[in-house]
Amino acid sequence: MPRKRTERLIVTTVTPDGAQRDPDRLIVEEPMTIQLDGVTVSTTMRTPGDDFALAAGFCHTEGLLAGAPVTGIRYCGTGGAAATEFNVVTVETGGKAPEPVARLGPVSSSCGWCGNDQIADLMIRLDPLPEHAPFDLDVLMQVPARVRAEQALFAETGSVHGAATFDRSGAIGLVCEDVGRHNAVDKVVGHMLLDGRLPAGELGLYVSGRASVEMVQKAWAAGFAAVVAVSAPTALAVRAARQANLMLAGFATGDRLNVYAPERL
Repeated sequence: MPRKRTERLIVTTVTPDGAQRDPDRLIVEEPMTIQLDGVTVSTTMRTPGDDFALAAGFCHTEGLLAGAPVTGIRYCGTGGAAATEFNVVTVETGGKAPEPVARLGPVSSSCGWCGNDQIADLMIRLDPLPEHAPFDLDVLMQVPARVRAEQALFAETGSVHGAATFDRSGAIGLVCEDVGRHNAVDKVVGHMLLDGRLPAGELGLYVSGRASVEMVQKAWAAGFAAVVAVSAPTALAVRAARQANLMLAGFATGDRLNVYAPERL
């Protein structure tokens, strides 16, 4: 069922010429509970749309599926889908995924990612990525502008993050938007998972904002060869990317960028 992603409100616009009342479009933000085989594993604030991809992508990037195939996704809750306002989604594996442990939300930089022990945990769950030739640096510089041109919700509201796939020529593939950076990435990964296109192989992943360790984790889990961010990465993200054999670039603009992983080109 199509969901409203923006809401029209009247706001006061103040300029040097004075104040006036104008209509504006604001992004919708609603909670969504994600279940795996009926067990609640996360509740996240998200922009409605791509809900099934978001749920599947979250379960994949957080390692909850453990390789089990997704057999179904549905809106559900204690009553019908409408009764929960389409804000509860269950990912089903027929019990083939390990029994999940309930959690309040996705991993973030304020809840447990504190150092190299976490990278060691990732190394247990995820193998280093295959060796890839570095992406052309001129191509990487152009990716943010190309993705921005495809961000319809950002153009309308100015208040959403974007994530996108790109190939070695710089051609933009899948673009997803959300109020949360993590959600935007999970939507991209979820679409690719459900379409049978993981691991991502020779593709790169674009993320708006900074490249946190969670972004590296999700890109690593999906098998991307590179991550390009608009802002800087964290030091932990760089260490994780180097362990993963994942190319990581930040501060990407039309004429410059910083490459943080590999350590040397």
